[in-house]
Formats: sequence, C-alpha cells, structure tokens
Amino acid sequence: MKHLIPALAATTLSLTATTALADATPMRCSHQLPPAHAVAKVIDRWAAEVETLSQGEIDVQVFGADSLVGAKENITATAKGDIECAFSVQFQWGKTLPIMTVTTRPFAFADMNIWRNWDGSDAANFLEDKLRQKGVENVVWLFQTSDSVFTSKGKYLIAPEDFKGLKIRGLVPAFNSAIEALGAAPVSMSGGEVYQGLATGVIDAALTGTDAAVSRKYYEVQDHFTVVPVISVYFHGYLNPKFYAGLSDTAKAALDEAGKKAAVWAVEEAEAAAATAPAELAAKGVNVHTLTAEENKALEAVMQPAFDAKFSSDDPESQKLLDLIDQLRVQG
Repeated sequence: MKHLIPALAATTLSLTATTALADATPMRCSHQLPPAHAVAKVIDRWAAEVETLSQGEIDVQVFGADSLVGAKENITATAKGDIECAFSVQFQWGKTLPIMTVTTRPFAFADMNIWRNWDGSDAANFLEDKLRQKGVENVVWLFQTSDSVFTSKGKYLIAPEDFKGLKIRGLVPAFNSAIEALGAAPVSMSGGEVYQGLATGVIDAALTGTDAAVSRKYYEVQDHFTVVPVISVYFHGYLNPKFYAGLSDTAKAALDEAGKKAAVWAVEEAEAAAATAPAELAAKGVNVHTLTAEENKALEAVMQPAFDAKFSSDDPESQKLLDLIDQLRVQG
C-alpha cells in the first residue's frame, strides 16, 4: 500500500516497482481526509489488509486530502472509471441518492448497536443495492461518529434561539431544513472547505465530528464547541463496477474480508475518539460544553420534524430503511 502525490506518482512507481508489484493490479483510492483523521488511519489499515489478503494481486494506492480527485468528484470519477476506488462521507450523496443521508436525522442514531451491527445487515445490503443502481460497488462501511460539535465564536450554540441569523455549515437538503427551522442559514460545503470558510467569515459556525474538530484544527478559528449527538457520520469505500468485475475470486474475497475487519476497526476508533476528543479540544484552550439531555430534547423538538418532512418526500422507500435500521438497535 502506498500514499502517492499525483505529480510524483509515475516517478514513484517506476523507482519502487518490484517483480511482485509488476503483476499486481493497481487500485487508486481517493479520499478527502487529512492523514491525522481517525477514518484516514482506518483506510490505511484496510488498504494494507486488502493487499495481504489478496496475496499481492491488488496494489492499493491511497490518495488522501483531495490529492487525486476532489471530494465532490469522487463518486462520478469512480462510476466513470477514471479511478478505481474512492471513499465518501454520506453527505456527498445528498441529491444523487438522498436515502444515503438517513443518519443525518437529528438525534436518531446515537445508539452504538446500530453501528456495531451495521456491516452485512439488511439495512447495509439495502443501501448497497441502491449504490449499485448509481454505478458503484460498495466494499466497506466505516462509521466515524455519533458525537458532533456545533462550533462557534463568542458564544455557545445551545438553545434553538442561539442559532438565529447565523450562517452555518450545512450538509444535505433534509438536514439543512432542520438547520433552517432553528433560524440559521445553511451553507453546504465539504469538510475540507470548512476551516477556510470559518477563517474568512463565509460561515459563522459549523457542524463536524468532535474528532474532526481536533484533526482539522477548527480550534484555531472558533472558540466555542458544543458537543451534541445530533447526527451520525459514516464513510464508505466503493469501486468502479467494471474494475470490480475483472478481479479474481481471491481478490473479491480479500475485499470482503478486509471490509468486515475495517468496519470493526472504525467503530473501535469512534468509541475511543468519543471518550477523548472533548478533552483534547478543551486542551487547545477553547470552550467546550456537552449538552444535557434536556438541552438535546429542546433542539430535537425543532429539528427532527423539519428533517422528517423533507426526507420522507425524497424517497418513498425511506420508511423501509428506517425500519431496517430499527432492527439493529435491539440486537445488542
């Protein structure tokens, strides 16, 4: 497994090629995350595991931090075959496949049983079928967090009225409806764009994972962080279907096994980050507040009805997916 910068990729490959790699199938994997991000580290472990389990058939080449393809182009580039593999956060499917954004339903998916039981579940299979219809073959699910922060400057964002008039990072149409219900103006942008948006005043506040607030250094441009279980965030890795079809049974089995392992690693990393990230933020000298149950309910009462009204109109099968996810809560 290699991390490559596109401008240097050809030179790097020519200098490091070996007899074993000469027969390997290159698989370029693009993602948007910085190297220190917990999910980026899991992707690296997954890539190494794929190479090992495929007995060297696949040469996984990881391009992080938007160094190969931008976050907004990953899906199209993979579906078209411009690259073989990419990882996206569910928000990137907003208008193309809205049902992928179900876990942005405010305060609905904090139960970790959902994510411990996700890989291989009927809910996961349901979404994998939807993804095939959009031209990609899903191979791995990577849960990131159910612990988010509203970041701001000068004051905490706690009660619904605190959001009025703010320009805040939005995500997808249904969740943006929930933000608008609070009186804020959502501005949708990828995680890699938020720091600059905050620094330049394009947006006043943001929503991100608590761990991402640390790894992306939002504490340099915001001074108040409100910890809130408002959404669940996950990444997923997918391949170009034609590329996947051309792999041997050994390689396909390697991707399947590595995907199962990585799904577990991601949950473990998420639980560790949830336990430590708020303290890491506070150690940066910023103000950190974890919402109480009552404060969460006050936000939920405003946000969830607005989300539901929009989300249910996007896909008539949305309730079927919600029912499948509910089954995961009780498996323990």
